[in-house]
Amino acid sequence: MKESLAALDYIRLDFSAESSATINVALALIMFGVALDIKPEHFKNLIQNPRQLIAGVLSQAILLPAATFGLVMALGDNITVGVALGMILVAACPGGNISNFITSFAKGNVALAVSLTAISTILAVIMTPFNFTFWGNMYAQANSLVRPIELDWRELLKSVMMILGLPMALGMLCSVYLPRLAERLIKPLRQASLVFFIVLVVVAFTKNFDIFINHITYVFLLVLIHNGIALGMGYLTATVFGLSETNRRTLSIETGIHNSGLGLALLFNPAVFPPDLPLGGMAIVAGWWSIWHIVSGTALAFYWQRKSTLVGVKD
Repeated sequence: MKESLAALDYIRLDFSAESSATINVALALIMFGVALDIKPEHFKNLIQNPRQLIAGVLSQAILLPAATFGLVMALGDNITVGVALGMILVAACPGGNISNFITSFAKGNVALAVSLTAISTILAVIMTPFNFTFWGNMYAQANSLVRPIELDWRELLKSVMMILGLPMALGMLCSVYLPRLAERLIKPLRQASLVFFIVLVVVAFTKNFDIFINHITYVFLLVLIHNGIALGMGYLTATVFGLSETNRRTLSIETGIHNSGLGLALLFNPAVFPPDLPLGGMAIVAGWWSIWHIVSGTALAFYWQRKSTLVGVKD
């Protein structure tokens, strides 16, 4: 596997600065649309049910990055440095907004899903830079072939703030102070921005089709395993915390659906990741995650939807 992946790290993807800027705008619009649906009572409900909040934050922001580090260490020489760091970067990103729709389809707790998406996104302003630099440097220290990660932490923080933090704040303010406008904007803005982003990812893969075809077998397998661990991690964490079946499904989806688009946006920001770094493996992993987690999440939701009864009592 490693021989096939080795060349991937050093491949220069056909991805222009204009494409990178467009992805940033699409992500910002998506997060603004998500925030339009967030109400103060969502945070109140989480405070009143701290087990849900603790389990969600623990699963997404702490356990998954740690488990990802364990996975790349276990894979050892079977993967390349770029692929390993791409997996760590995706795990460091917050939950994705599509998780709210998938949770609804799975008959999970939509209010909890929206709340956790908001919380994880707010925390991501700090936790995404922290988790990537912490676990990335841990990986570098454990692998003599990896040079220590020397990123400008302030640039990484600034990028996350501009892509996630600011749109989220503006959307929440609009929801509170301009509720009628927010109601009118929620559905069309969310649908349009999501379709826009998916089209961008597909176009990016099309422009790099030969590279994608040559390496998809191995990247597919790695992302399949990684995403499966994330989905299982959320469900298991909720089970340990004694949450209901409805909330277990919600945490599973919230942990398994990650904002890997943020990872792509950061990767193609030269102020964060210098262009001379071998980013090919990282970009392909993050890009395929952007597609696969929708497929896996929807398939899991379809399975849960078909179950005739829900187990447990709602929290």
